[in-house]
Amino acid sequence: MTRENVQASESRNGGAALAGKYLTFRLGSEEFGLQIMKVQEIIGLTPITKLPNLPTYVRGIINLRGRIIPTIDLRSKFGMPGAPDTEKTCIIVVEMKGPNGSHSFGLVADEVAEVMSVGADQVEFAPEFGDSLDTRFIRGIGLVGGSPKILLDIDRVLTGAEIGLNSNQAEERLHG
Repeated sequence: MTRENVQASESRNGGAALAGKYLTFRLGSEEFGLQIMKVQEIIGLTPITKLPNLPTYVRGIINLRGRIIPTIDLRSKFGMPGAPDTEKTCIIVVEMKGPNGSHSFGLVADEVAEVMSVGADQVEFAPEFGDSLDTRFIRGIGLVGGSPKILLDIDRVLTGAEIGLNSNQAEERLHG
C-alpha cells in the first residue's frame, strides 16, 4: 500500500490509525514518539563496542544479557548535530521489521520523557515536502500538551539494507 493510500485510509478514520500509546523521548530540543508496542525495554547507556566500516550513525553493538544488539545514534541518522552523552542518555531497545524478519536494535536517545496516550483528534499527518525530503519514517505529528511530538514509524527509520546489519552479522564482524 502506498503512503498516499495509507494516508487516505487514515484520513477516513480521522487519525484513529495513528492514535495510541507512545514512548516519548528527546533529541536536543525535539520530542519524538515511538509506538509503545515496538519498545522492548529502556536501559541506561552501556559500553558500546565500535565495529569497523559501519555507517556513521551506527554507534556499534552492545551485549544485552548475551544478545548482540546493533545500536543506532538517532541524532546522526536524522542529520542533527552531535552532543555529548549525559547521565540521562539512554538506549531504547526496539523491534524493527526487516526483509529477513524482525530484529532488535538499540536507539540512543538524549532522554526518555514519558509514555503518553495520543488521541485521534491530537494527530496531524506528516507534512509533505515533495521529493526533496524523505519523511516516510514519520507517522504523524502528535499535538499533546501544547507541544508537537514527531511520531516515528520505527520500521521505516532504517531501510531494509540498513537493517541487514542484524545481530548475527554484527556478531560475525565482532568475532569474524
